[in-house]
Amino acid sequence: MSAPAGSVVDGLPFAEDKKTYIVDVLDPILEEMVSDVLTTMPGVPMEFMIKWLRKRSGLPADGLKETLKEKNRALKEGINRAQGVMSEVVENICAQDKQEDSEEDDQDDDCDEIPINFRKSEESMGRARQSVSAEAYGQWNQKKAFEPPSYPKDDAQKARLGSILQKSFMFAALEKKDLEMVLMAMKECPFSSGTTVITEGENGDFLFVIEKGSLECIKNINGANTVVKLVNEGDVFGELALLYNCPRAANVVAKEDCVCWQLDREVFTNLVKDASIKQREKYDAFLKSVTILSSLGDYERSQVSDALKAENFSKGETVVKQDEPGDKFYIIEEGDLYAEKNGTKVMDYKAGDYFGELALLKNQPRAASVLVASESCKVLSMSRQAFIKMLGPLQSLLSNRTYK
Repeated sequence: MSAPAGSVVDGLPFAEDKKTYIVDVLDPILEEMVSDVLTTMPGVPMEFMIKWLRKRSGLPADGLKETLKEKNRALKEGINRAQGVMSEVVENICAQDKQEDSEEDDQDDDCDEIPINFRKSEESMGRARQSVSAEAYGQWNQKKAFEPPSYPKDDAQKARLGSILQKSFMFAALEKKDLEMVLMAMKECPFSSGTTVITEGENGDFLFVIEKGSLECIKNINGANTVVKLVNEGDVFGELALLYNCPRAANVVAKEDCVCWQLDREVFTNLVKDASIKQREKYDAFLKSVTILSSLGDYERSQVSDALKAENFSKGETVVKQDEPGDKFYIIEEGDLYAEKNGTKVMDYKAGDYFGELALLKNQPRAASVLVASESCKVLSMSRQAFIKMLGPLQSLLSNRTYK
């Protein structure tokens, strides 16, 4: 949640036009960049921000590319030198006269005796290989069957929590049986107003899903505790520490009496994390085939992937209805649809096509209805807020068609 505009610039030694420029122009860019930095938690923030700003402005990251190319060349040269030295060592060791002995002798090494220095080196290499193998395949490291905890819930609780989880991207990729296990593994946690649920800098072993109430994410900025985000019913918080194994990025404090559901790291790692990664990879591959998104880079496309939600429809169902307000953008993953305006068919859609953008870009009612033509179809939807933030820069391209 952003602070009021006046409080941000009050007290700054600037003229009013400069204060207006800070609020209207700089703040939106900085808020977006800080949000992406906190989401990614890069090891070198400055390098990430420079690259982010270059991408945001449409400039190529030439400096970074040249640095990587130089490091790659140096690495290849080092490998070539090492291979040359190793070849000489092997040739010197194994250079000897053939012994005209029995076939049994012929099956031995060509070298009569391996020099002691090389033997020691080979023995140490053998130990290293053995330790790596033991680490990967040793008895202690075998994957054990995972048994998640289960906390009793009545039907009403399960229905409420299930509805919340299905709306979150974090859990949307789960199979039905895995979603059921996650649901039962969540522990109800009521928090009274003012309770600190998460402390900045600490290690995180839980994420939380909000059923009721709201909480503030607070960071110490320039010596002052500043609210950087407000999380409400249905939101997930605390997941970054589990996804990236990093300390908590901010304090999270209950703004009012809240009811949250807690999920521990072990359940998240075994059931949710891999599914989320696979979902992102699947969507990323699909989005590369969507013509309008081909200009996006890998990072931007991954952000779009995280914001998408799968929706399924059957033949004859209406996905959007003419003249109704529009709050979603759609990309077709599977199936065929068609647009109908005032009862007349005006456009066909297939996998990879998109619709719904004009109502969001121009804040106007739907120009046409979109119905399912195939036996079933699957679309990926994006909320208005995510669409404007991530795809707003493509407005000129997205506005070229007539029926949206």
